Amino acid sequence: MSVRRVMGTEIEYGISVQGQPLANPMVASSQVVNAYASATVKARRARWDFEEESPLRDARGFDMARQVADPSQLTDEDLGLANVILTNGARLYVDHAHPEYSTPECTTPLDIVRWDKAGEQVMLDAQRRAGQLPGGVAIAMYKNNTDNKGSSYGAHENYLMRRSTPFADIVKHLTPFFISRQVVTGAGRVGIGQDGREHGFQLTQRADFFEVEVGLETTLKRPIINTRDEPHADPEKYRRLHVIIGDANLAEVSTYLKVGTTALVLAMIEDRFIADDFGVDGPVSSLRAVSHDHTLQHRLTLRDGRTLTAVQLQLEYLDLAKKYVEDRLGADADPQTVDVLERWESVLDRLERDPMLLASELDWVAKLKLLEQYRDRDGLGWDDAKLQLIDLQYSDIRPDKGLYHRLVAAGRIERLLTDDEVTRAMHDPPEDTRAYFRGRCLEKYAEHVAAASWDSVIFDLPGRESLQRIPTIDPLRGSRAHVGELLDRSETAEALFTALTR
Repeated sequence: MSVRRVMGTEIEYGISVQGQPLANPMVASSQVVNAYASATVKARRARWDFEEESPLRDARGFDMARQVADPSQLTDEDLGLANVILTNGARLYVDHAHPEYSTPECTTPLDIVRWDKAGEQVMLDAQRRAGQLPGGVAIAMYKNNTDNKGSSYGAHENYLMRRSTPFADIVKHLTPFFISRQVVTGAGRVGIGQDGREHGFQLTQRADFFEVEVGLETTLKRPIINTRDEPHADPEKYRRLHVIIGDANLAEVSTYLKVGTTALVLAMIEDRFIADDFGVDGPVSSLRAVSHDHTLQHRLTLRDGRTLTAVQLQLEYLDLAKKYVEDRLGADADPQTVDVLERWESVLDRLERDPMLLASELDWVAKLKLLEQYRDRDGLGWDDAKLQLIDLQYSDIRPDKGLYHRLVAAGRIERLLTDDEVTRAMHDPPEDTRAYFRGRCLEKYAEHVAAASWDSVIFDLPGRESLQRIPTIDPLRGSRAHVGELLDRSETAEALFTALTR
């Protein structure tokens, strides 16, 4: 009934070796992750534990056979690629051809922004360290989603939901929401189509890469609603909704509203509060049509015969969410829930009046305003290759190179966090989820943590022949309130294990 729930993001970063266009991106990604691991001594030994992963389990009630799965779906196989668990509870690893950062488990939209931004700083530090190694090369990294040559890489969100919620309800109510939320969450892109050959600007980096409404895949035949059923928690109680349709956002307000509004819609779905059917004709073609029209005038045809713009459809969800929070919480609504509703309403109101009013808050508007300034100054058409370079430079994570960071430095982008808050999140875990236990164990008992995953920490203890697993299947246990005092007084991993298993 609020924006609070267990959530996380997983961001794959674009990567290139400067002056070497044919360099192997997998090798470069491994150099980046390994450079950070080598410098972060406390994260060096522990490996990622793949034992509990099940990427081929489908929420529709079956498992895909391994022999027919695309290799990119087999994320439960240890390929020997760089894979680091950080003291902030996050995971830094190589996902095929890209370095990827997965936030620790968070419970609020602002915490998602905090640890997602910490991921940018981790990647920046890793990139610098890789370049300083003997024989190191200059590596550039981008928080974007496409190379404009036909390839796309993911920016995923994860939300724990009640297992009792019918998956058909999730598909019914979330599909129209995802189609329309692009007006808030898009990162902006120069080029139309997967390879960007058609000239123009669109709201998102990802829309052109989606081909079906529902499915298990994440790299082929990408679906609007992903059916992977891998809860990383008690499967009797939870399902983890794996959302693959968002963009990699740099603007903090974009990320904040992306997860905050989605969390509210999920709460309404769980409580069966949405009676209306907002189903959209031709979901995939509608998704692309919304993205391709940065004037926001494209009208979606709903299955009940109505036609609405994406902003108007978002306003329908907003009105329901306001009624829902008032009905369930009233004056007791927590400040972040209230803030998400107020910001959501303010953003949609200004998008209807003039999208350029959001240039300090939303990525796609900030990028479009920047591009239009270059177009006006230099007389550039949308077919000019310079505009794609500007698009790429917007997402460069280097503060002295990235255009987003230059806008921040000039005070032209609204921040929700301070630099100090983000820096602390690079090293410290959230205090209200099991990430606290995982991160503190890696920080305090690094020599004796053999492996870890989202739902366990595995110790290699002196005098014991076998490894000892501590399950962390409940994502809300292992918090500072639960184990903080125990961790403080346990001087050794053996003492901690004995106390936990007594």
